[in-house]
Amino acid sequence: MKPKKSPLAKATKAASSVKKPSILERCEAYNQGRIPFLVQQKYEKMSDNVFSFFRGSCHLFYEDWSLHNTENAPLTWICGDLHTENFGSYKGANRLVYFDINDFDEAVLAPASLEITRLVTSIFVAAEAYSLDREEASSLAQITLNSYAASLQYGKAGAVERETAIGIVGDLLQTAQNRTRKEFLNERSIVEKKTRSILEDGKKYFAIENEKEKIVTEHIENFGQKRGTPDFFRVLDVKRRVAGTGSLGVERYAILVEGNGSLHKNYLLDLKEALPSSLISVNNKAVSGVQPEWTSEAFRVVELQHRMQFQTPALLSSLEIGGKTYILRELQPSQDKLDLAALKGKYKRFAAALETMGELTAFAQLRSSGRQGSATSDALREFAFQTAWQQDILNYAASYSKQVHNDYTNFCKERPKSVKAA
Repeated sequence: MKPKKSPLAKATKAASSVKKPSILERCEAYNQGRIPFLVQQKYEKMSDNVFSFFRGSCHLFYEDWSLHNTENAPLTWICGDLHTENFGSYKGANRLVYFDINDFDEAVLAPASLEITRLVTSIFVAAEAYSLDREEASSLAQITLNSYAASLQYGKAGAVERETAIGIVGDLLQTAQNRTRKEFLNERSIVEKKTRSILEDGKKYFAIENEKEKIVTEHIENFGQKRGTPDFFRVLDVKRRVAGTGSLGVERYAILVEGNGSLHKNYLLDLKEALPSSLISVNNKAVSGVQPEWTSEAFRVVELQHRMQFQTPALLSSLEIGGKTYILRELQPSQDKLDLAALKGKYKRFAAALETMGELTAFAQLRSSGRQGSATSDALREFAFQTAWQQDILNYAASYSKQVHNDYTNFCKERPKSVKAA
């Protein structure tokens, strides 16, 4: 007669027999509620290469998070989706150009180690695309960590400006400074009968329903009235905008407004729906229970961008339309990001760019320190002078990047079934 199994053994066996969701199922669960055809476009982009997959699946990174010394890191404000392509140049409200972190949709209060770990992981994930072997990727990851730690130790937030930037970052800022408004507008719009409209290219800009256009127009012009600049915000055209990777599936619009009164002084605006941070959506234990209450998701994004950047892009604001909240800002050229793939074989220039990214990560945390639960700059400095966490992050990032590659392979295998079913 076989011995009876204990209730604990039965429960353990039952738990182990439960089928774990596939990578595609996890992605579909997270993207539930977004615009279906845009989610399919998101999956297309995620299938292009492993780095695009990493960019589009931020939630998987936080669902899987298991760096055990997280609780030893001080709480700080993080952008929440830091990787090598979420840095770029832009013109601030003062019309000067800066290079900085440029995506804050996922921003939350979290242990400092989460932010830098995701950045370092992105270096390992993208190593193949950048023609780096494992040893070079590890060396560059260490350079990034060293730069981050040294900047925290210094304890004072700086900025990367055109006059002081070097290498590929300096080149990018020079290009952005030299670009004229007329050139930018002519790339994205057409002029007929002395009236400008957004170019409907079937790639990034699409027509929208008349009713939706009226609603967006009304809210933007009301926004202008409240700011006391109704002429500037007089709407000339509205198009649906498709951009980014992680945010694909949310409502997003390009809006052409009168601006400063002449054909070549019109302004293009970006209006994007704000959703909860993925760290909150997946109930990441490292951030649960420490978040302040925000009046809206868009306000969270805008407020934290103001805190973390040295200078924010022009017109950055939040507004509500039909019960949803949106982030409004001046539309910035998508090409104003570093093309690190162009640095293949140029290790020193690559290292200089990543060193700058490490600095900027620290600057953002120092700049926003001591606000609504975030650690003081003294606490961040004390953390930076410790050393064990750096090796822990390096080991974790190298290991997790292998899982990202496996997840990407499985996602590509599973995805055709989903498309066929649709």
